[in-house]
Amino acid sequence: MRADAARNLELVLTTGARMLAEDPAASMAAIAAEAGVDRRTVYRRFAGRDELLTAVYEARLDAIEAAIAAARFREAPVAVALHRYAEGIVGVNRKWPVELSRMRTEPEIWARRLRAVDEVEEFLQRAADEGLLRPGLPAGWPGHVLGQLVHLAARELPELSEAQAADVVVDTFLRGFGRDTASP
Repeated sequence: MRADAARNLELVLTTGARMLAEDPAASMAAIAAEAGVDRRTVYRRFAGRDELLTAVYEARLDAIEAAIAAARFREAPVAVALHRYAEGIVGVNRKWPVELSRMRTEPEIWARRLRAVDEVEEFLQRAADEGLLRPGLPAGWPGHVLGQLVHLAARELPELSEAQAADVVVDTFLRGFGRDTASP
């Protein structure tokens, strides 16, 4: 793909993600206009809104998978991996603000999402096993809360860098779920 075509595709996808998050009925023509590209450019690449939406979701999942890989859940110290993950996902949520739960009808995309959720859950179990999180928490609860905290930080703390927002997320998460080191 030529560099200008790749830039246009990225622009259409990120603009589409933002606009579809704000208005799920946003038209292809409106997305093209907002992205500053000719709508024929969009229609040459995507036959319709559903195809564009699928590409947006795939791009979001690519970014999530990259953030998980960069966090190094299995190799990095748990606290470091947690911060890397939060920082990466804040960035993903800012760039790709569409909600993946709307893609339940796309089995391949939904399966990728569930694999990402499973990786986070396995990591959080490692965090509990290594003593960063307190034991006895309801199954899945820390992961759900972490996801919501990252989502909120991306949306509600736009003045903070991704790293600063991750600081807030990790601090809040560990104050809620971290092992109380003051206890005997």
